[in-house]
Amino acid sequence: MRSVFLESHNMKNRAGGLGTFNYELIKAIANQPTSDLDIYLNLKDVKKAQEQFGNTFKYHQYSSLQRHAFLRIRKKFDVWHSLNQNTKVEPYRQPGKYIVTIHDVNFMEEQSPKDAAPNIAVLKEKIKRADVITYISEFARQQTHQYFDIPNVQETVIYNGNPISEFVDYKNYTPNIPLDKPFFYSIGDFIERKNFLALVKMMEVMPGYNLVISGGNDKAYGQHIKDYIKLKGLENSVFLTGKVSEEGKQYFMANCEAFLFPSIREGFGLPAIEAMKFEKPVFLSDKTSLPEVGGDAAFYWNDFDPEYMSNVVTQKLEAFKNNPAPYLEKIKSRADFFSWDKAAAEYLKLYR
Repeated sequence: MRSVFLESHNMKNRAGGLGTFNYELIKAIANQPTSDLDIYLNLKDVKKAQEQFGNTFKYHQYSSLQRHAFLRIRKKFDVWHSLNQNTKVEPYRQPGKYIVTIHDVNFMEEQSPKDAAPNIAVLKEKIKRADVITYISEFARQQTHQYFDIPNVQETVIYNGNPISEFVDYKNYTPNIPLDKPFFYSIGDFIERKNFLALVKMMEVMPGYNLVISGGNDKAYGQHIKDYIKLKGLENSVFLTGKVSEEGKQYFMANCEAFLFPSIREGFGLPAIEAMKFEKPVFLSDKTSLPEVGGDAAFYWNDFDPEYMSNVVTQKLEAFKNNPAPYLEKIKSRADFFSWDKAAAEYLKLYR
């Protein structure tokens, strides 16, 4: 029986895109027929995974020591799949086939050469090992080719699925902020490329609405936004919830007027299609992968001037409300186009 090792140790971190990818892909693989494969998960919390997946998978205990070359995993697998380009866990000896999934190489544009050097070294090793390279978007493929020499190996784009694969019961969720006005929603890590400050500035010229942003905001960029909100007296119209549960996220997506996501660098941009699952109008920047993901179901900003952003939202929301049917048809279709079952089937085809 063919053995497949999934380097999946950050599966529990579902607040971030990589953890979400790991969890949703593995959950979808568990729903596929896999009796011809021995699939191993590398996890820190093996017990929790066993409770959910039972005997569908075999389990390998993750330890940070596995990052060191001498302490790498020595069992030889037929297939080793490195589920993202950053993980430092590698096989001790070359497996039968090595697959790496590249989500983005944003570090090449966001970090100094010195700071990027460790990530560059990790990815170069993976590319050198790789028999197959998969990308989560065509943009991720193009971006990787821009900065790295890719050998003549099999390459393929396998799109992420929609993380909203099922609706949770959020009716009893109690938000920790006032909802006295219609509100816009956004979610993500508070890092500069998410560009949340552009949304806050837009709210200065957009009375009648509130803005709610979820995500960890305890680092420098989050503090910068908090300071700006206080400086401009926006405490009664811009609200930062911090990290939210799945119930909280779905509550805000279900009840917002629109979902706003002005990110300037995304390998994919999962929140955009999550919001579409709730049939919400979605406003995105026209940068990197977002037009590829949103297609003609989303509205786009091409710059971040507050007046311009406000005008786009106002005009497109009015058009949406005046004639929702054609917009909703596109939104529903786009939300359903991205399927974890479809992605899992494509990865399993590669393994086989």
